[in-house]
Amino acid sequence: MDVGVLIPQGWTGEYDGWDATKAWQRTAWLARQADALGFESIWLFDHFHTVPRPTEEITFEAFIGLSALAAITERPRLGHLVSCAGYRNPALVAKMIATMDVISGGRIDFGVGAGWKEDEWTAYGYGFPSLRERQTRLRDALEISTRMLRGNRSTYDGGTASVHDAINVPQPVGRPSVPIVVGGNGQRVTWGLAASFADELNLDGMTPDDVKAAMPIIRQRCEEAGRDPSTLAVSIHIWWEHLRRGDPRAMLEGYADAGVSRAITLVRDAAQDDEALPRFRAAAADAGATLAEERPFAG
Repeated sequence: MDVGVLIPQGWTGEYDGWDATKAWQRTAWLARQADALGFESIWLFDHFHTVPRPTEEITFEAFIGLSALAAITERPRLGHLVSCAGYRNPALVAKMIATMDVISGGRIDFGVGAGWKEDEWTAYGYGFPSLRERQTRLRDALEISTRMLRGNRSTYDGGTASVHDAINVPQPVGRPSVPIVVGGNGQRVTWGLAASFADELNLDGMTPDDVKAAMPIIRQRCEEAGRDPSTLAVSIHIWWEHLRRGDPRAMLEGYADAGVSRAITLVRDAAQDDEALPRFRAAAADAGATLAEERPFAG
């Protein structure tokens, strides 16, 4: 099982009271440290306001932030966990993702979901559509991104978004294309969309037992889509609160036993503690996770 880390960006309040410049310097430092430690991937949340309630504190924007991290790292894959399909024009997002993939040397994973944080939707002028409409936007985003990330010209007419002979050059440099990661726990629609479009389904906050129970349903969604279930990877977003309260090694072993191919978590204490990521790396290694060789890191 691979292990990736969400890099602190302020969303959970880890940068409350910080100077913004110093906070970004810390984010960049942690990304370089994660690279040196051999984590498989680096991720950012796609959020505008802090959680659990919106406050006037730092939350760095995910697409700009990840592009900057792509320029200062070398080995890990990079992605959003997950971008909201309703926040940006999906054709523009596909163009952005392709450009980011070139910048990173083919290391981008395109994470996308329907979105849920109502205060962000309304504050930024998107309204807050019904779950059905948000799911429709996700479907249209997947239709468009699949076409645009796998061909120079694309046409698609959807209920919420369309492209008409849209040119997307440069294409991603990763082959065969940018992997698509659909995030969410919706057993009928979200998992069905993952089965139809994605390379990976990311489950959010489930326990290892929850994941075991979900696997037969995920296989069923693949079969309904006419797909071999073995071709859809399943990953887990471990909530940072769960990680802090539990035994990281036992937790990772449980997810590996449940059939998870990649575990991703925010090591929130890393915002303050230089040794938090190395400790988590040691726990992942003890759990038998797949990690790249450590490299010297001077900071």
